[in-house]
Amino acid sequence: MTNIINLRQARKRKARADKAHEAAENRARFGRTKAERAADAAEEAKRAALLEGAKRDGKEEME
Repeated sequence: MTNIINLRQARKRKARADKAHEAAENRARFGRTKAERAADAAEEAKRAALLEGAKRDGKEEME
């Protein structure tokens, strides 16, 4: 004999599973904490300042 299932409950269960799967994909794609973003921004600012400090004046190169 077969098991009787409630189709409404089965649809809801599948929808919840699909939503959880999509959320996991989005966390992997976009999930970075505020601290991680701030650390990356600080590192980028430090590299930009170091590069700006190492540049030569344009006047010396023209002569």
